[in-house]
Amino acid sequence: MPFLMLMIIGAAAGFLATRVMRLNTDVPSTIAIGVFGALIGGLVLRLLILTLGAAAGFVGAFLGALLLIWLWQVFMK
Repeated sequence: MPFLMLMIIGAAAGFLATRVMRLNTDVPSTIAIGVFGALIGGLVLRLLILTLGAAAGFVGAFLGALLLIWLWQVFMK
């Protein structure tokens, strides 16, 4: 069940992050960005997740996806 929630939250966060960063990607890349962003954000914002619940998980996933896109744009050019 946690893996399924990671996929759903990650896909939503990846979609939102790619739109905010104006990055045109295909669906699998968008989902991967969101899922890996969720992992990054989950590690960084562990305390926030424990205190605020699922809403904090989405915030962490979104921020992690933004960080991943930024790193990708900086280091892949």
